[in-house]
Amino acid sequence: MTLLTEADEISRIAFGFMGSKALFAALELNVFSHLAKGPMTAEALAAAEGIHADRAMTLLTALAGLGLCSVEEGVFRNSPAAEAFLVQGAKYDFGEYLRLQVGKQMYPLLDQIEGALTGEMDPEATKSYADWFSDPEEARLYSESQHSGSLGPARQLAKALDLSDKRRMLDVGGGTAAFDIVLCGRNSELRSTVLEFPNVATLGRRYVAEAGLSDRITYQEGNALEADWPEGQDIVLMSYLFSGVPGAAHAGLIRKAMSVLNPGGVVLVHDFIVAEDRTGPSLAALWQLQHTAFTPEARSLDSGWLTGALEGAGFAEVGIRTMIPEMTMLAMGTKT
Repeated sequence: MTLLTEADEISRIAFGFMGSKALFAALELNVFSHLAKGPMTAEALAAAEGIHADRAMTLLTALAGLGLCSVEEGVFRNSPAAEAFLVQGAKYDFGEYLRLQVGKQMYPLLDQIEGALTGEMDPEATKSYADWFSDPEEARLYSESQHSGSLGPARQLAKALDLSDKRRMLDVGGGTAAFDIVLCGRNSELRSTVLEFPNVATLGRRYVAEAGLSDRITYQEGNALEADWPEGQDIVLMSYLFSGVPGAAHAGLIRKAMSVLNPGGVVLVHDFIVAEDRTGPSLAALWQLQHTAFTPEARSLDSGWLTGALEGAGFAEVGIRTMIPEMTMLAMGTKT
């Protein structure tokens, strides 16, 4: 690699925030959903969204440069990836997760990353999730977007694991019950309890009711770090929980999972996890850094530490596999 090539790569990294904002703006203006109806010129998109044609052209050009759409003779089309993941109502759509949670809540927090790393930031700027979710609107924005972002991994988990012999699941910090809805939908004998903050639980009950599963998925309101966990579980699931709490709490969460599981029960930890040698994946590492801006005490979770922590707590048959490529992993252990 030449020095010029290396400089170009550094520039791509440094200016990556511009690409992120281009994506968020495109989602806000429904660009990909418009293009899903048929190829469009900038003028046609501008008319559909009520913006100036020059601005529509500038945005579409940026999206083409990012590979999110193609252009030929002034006519723009969605890329296959945009068509699959960014069009409203598409099977694998997670555009709302990107637009709402990442674009409106998480991305702005990166402005305080330096202060979080140095410890010089005002403590009020890094309130806990409990404080954040005490605001109904913040809880709604985060939870509704997270719901769409969790359905894909939930489907992957349902396909990857045979849970047909499991009857009771505890989903700790389970949000709007996306995992529970999918897993209970695939396993007719499974019942689940979701431990979550009150404002999130209110939203989650609506999703559960819409799925017709209110008789099998219930909520226990509370803070996962403080509440008593119901015993007699066959599965304890913690998805994206470790990245949202101080690293010092991880061992305690693993011990609590062990204490409430039945013999033969399994613990499932799904999160942003990097390799033991810390060479990546880069997306997982960047998500960990983002969480530091909000939870300075968060741990950069790696597969080696997590494996050792699960085995140290007494779990057997511990294994870690990829869930979302380049981004998340799933750790699993069995209580003997």
